[in-house]
Amino acid sequence: MSIGITSAAYIAASVLFILSLGGLSNQESAKRAVWYGIVGMAVAVVATVFGPDSGNYIVLLLMVAIGSYAGYYVAGKVQMTEMPQLVAALHSFVGLAAVFIGLNADLELSAVQGMDQAARDALHGFAKKLAHKDSIEVAILKVEVFLGIFIGAVTFTGSVVAFGKLAGKLDGKPKKLPGGHALNAGSLALCIILGLMYFNGAGIWTMVAVTLIAGFIGYHLIMGIGGADMPVVVSMLNSYSGWAAAAIGFTLGNDLLIVTGALVGSSGAILSYIMCRAMNRHFVSVILGGFGGAVGPQMEVEGEMIAIEAEGVAAALEDADSVIIIPGYGMAVAQAQQSVSELTKRLRAKGKEVRFAIHPVAGRLPGHMNVLLAEARVPYDIVMEMDEINDDFPSTDVAIVIGSNDIVNPAAQEDPNSPIAGMPVLECWKAKQVFVSKRGQGTGYSGIENPLFYKENTRMFYGDAKASLDQLLTMIS
Repeated sequence: MSIGITSAAYIAASVLFILSLGGLSNQESAKRAVWYGIVGMAVAVVATVFGPDSGNYIVLLLMVAIGSYAGYYVAGKVQMTEMPQLVAALHSFVGLAAVFIGLNADLELSAVQGMDQAARDALHGFAKKLAHKDSIEVAILKVEVFLGIFIGAVTFTGSVVAFGKLAGKLDGKPKKLPGGHALNAGSLALCIILGLMYFNGAGIWTMVAVTLIAGFIGYHLIMGIGGADMPVVVSMLNSYSGWAAAAIGFTLGNDLLIVTGALVGSSGAILSYIMCRAMNRHFVSVILGGFGGAVGPQMEVEGEMIAIEAEGVAAALEDADSVIIIPGYGMAVAQAQQSVSELTKRLRAKGKEVRFAIHPVAGRLPGHMNVLLAEARVPYDIVMEMDEINDDFPSTDVAIVIGSNDIVNPAAQEDPNSPIAGMPVLECWKAKQVFVSKRGQGTGYSGIENPLFYKENTRMFYGDAKASLDQLLTMIS
């Protein structure tokens, strides 16, 4: 494939990626946007594999086939509730690839610099590009290698820790080693010193050391974050993986990888910022401080939880004119979205107004609840964001909370010592009646007690969300 065709393919793939990102901002265009991304990636892979600088086609095609099958197999096995940890795991692959490519670039550079002119003239592909770099270009390449390895190592270990927390394999509570921020700052300073040594002629051992130290930074940063901040962490790691890919693109001289990495990096950073604003938290404090920074004793919760059976919930819904449903991670775990959709259909058929209230960090991944509701074919026009619907709770007859905890916790407004103090929440307790579908009396992912469960107008509808809703459906025809 000629350079001209390859360049045209890269431009086409870049345009498709941009269209894909743009389309994903709207539920109605999301399916088409996904196909844009799929086609764009297919074009990018074909153009890269058969581009002018490629070779060893049998090995390349074999690796593409193995990777494609592995992706297909894993995607088929992963439940929707496991998507957050799958995304975190995929981010780790990007970071690891950046580290390997950076180390390999340095090894090839050292090998090329030791060759005579005749041997250099016989080179091809990436090695040939390295052979024709002057001293300034070599210095720039070393900067790219350092950045790619540093960002990649942070992304790799940070994503592995995020995967462990989201999958429940690691404790979700924030943990730091003695020294905390000073330890992270010292590690960063050491990486910079090693980078300067590398630029001034030190060997590849400096980059191996940077890999290990940056890997520790990623581990320690994400271990210090937990609970309600994990959705921000996932989008932040998505941003990191994009910048790592962009650094790889500069190292390899691949324009498409630079563009794609910049798109992913910038979109992930913007999403993280938007989510932090929605949570009334500072982005830097989330990344450096983590979740759970209460400065005093938390407010004691008074009252008792009062349970209710399906018959009572059904009677209240029959009398209600307006209903707001608040889905959370518990709905995803129970795979209750189809039952929720059926309940919505039946209530709307009776002439009742039914809407959904979606908090920006509901679930463990941005847009988690929107995806589940779209899968269950809930109409897009009744799925509302927090800012659109929060003022409507006082005029709502029934609010149904399905597997949510932190995003409906009044302590965010009532307790200045709560770890989620100041975080905007869905004010469902202002509705006339509130029913909370919950497995038991435990706390949410962040481990914070919820005063909502003890309020006079709240009733606890205990049990598995899907089983409870299916029982409720038998009473609402």
